Amino acid sequence: MTDETTAPGPRREGPGADGEADAGSEIPKATTGFGRYLLKHVSGALVSLLLVLFSSFFIFRLIGGDPVDQLTGERPVTPEQREAMRAELGLDQPLALQFTDYITGTLTGDLGTSFQYRQPVSELILDHLPATLLLSGTGLALAVTLGLWIGSRAGWKRGSRYDRAHTTTGLLLYSAPTFWLGMIVILVFARYLGLFPVNGMRSAETPPDALSQAVDVAHHLVLPVLTYTAVVYAGYLMVMRSSVLDEAGSDYLTTARAKGLRDDEVRRRHAVPNALLPTVTLIFLAMGNIVNGAIVTESVFSWPGLGRLFVQGIFYPDLPVLQSLFVLFSASTILAVLCAEILYWFIDPRVRKQ
Repeated sequence: MTDETTAPGPRREGPGADGEADAGSEIPKATTGFGRYLLKHVSGALVSLLLVLFSSFFIFRLIGGDPVDQLTGERPVTPEQREAMRAELGLDQPLALQFTDYITGTLTGDLGTSFQYRQPVSELILDHLPATLLLSGTGLALAVTLGLWIGSRAGWKRGSRYDRAHTTTGLLLYSAPTFWLGMIVILVFARYLGLFPVNGMRSAETPPDALSQAVDVAHHLVLPVLTYTAVVYAGYLMVMRSSVLDEAGSDYLTTARAKGLRDDEVRRRHAVPNALLPTVTLIFLAMGNIVNGAIVTESVFSWPGLGRLFVQGIFYPDLPVLQSLFVLFSASTILAVLCAEILYWFIDPRVRKQ
């Protein structure tokens, strides 16, 4: 007699028998892995941009100071004249209405009119942007090239005289205040040696032909770029040095040496490409900061870029200029970081496995 409590039950047949997964039960993914990754970072960038857009309106109103006082100076004006000037600048409107006009104008490309220059802010930005791109772009290219080149060799020759000398020099320059280093550069190369001009981007007596103008601009560019590069390159040097040190004991480098490759070839063809990965975000951040300009450097050398325009706007205070430049500076950095995050998907397999 069979014990019903131990008798085997009816055998399941068809799809899913013996624990096999039913192919038809799989739920298709709504988006690809890259789609989800892209959506996540793009939405984060948009939230950051919105926060910048909203906060820029209030930040500079907390600084204090009345633009009307700067416009009038020490000239005696009647209360009626002051109110008329406030009405002309739009400062007599309720704060909520000013905020609405600011948001609407920024989103539509109307950045308002500068209090100080009585000129559309968009025109001011376009006038000063080339000078900033020239200074910051040239300085960044030199700083990245110099920092990565020296850093890769310093990390590969850890503890050597080369490593100690360049690391110490880089840290000293990196820790030096930019305005102080700029003043030292001016004293040595302009005042003492008399090799380069100090202020501005062009000389008034330069002939108007294109070649003479280009040489004059390059002559004025030397000291600001030297200062900018000296301060910035050490960051890339230290990051690259640390990355090379992390790669130095890897098995794939031992294998490359076992194949008979020279030490320089092992470093150049194997260690450096892998060590470059941590510098991607740093380089993209610097690319985003190109638009910001070297604010202190531009101020020291009276370079007519966006950084100097921003400083002048703070002392005025020129609210339309400050608001627009703050949004522009922040947006360029946010977009640069977003580009770096997207690039990581293609160059770092670990990101695709998350």
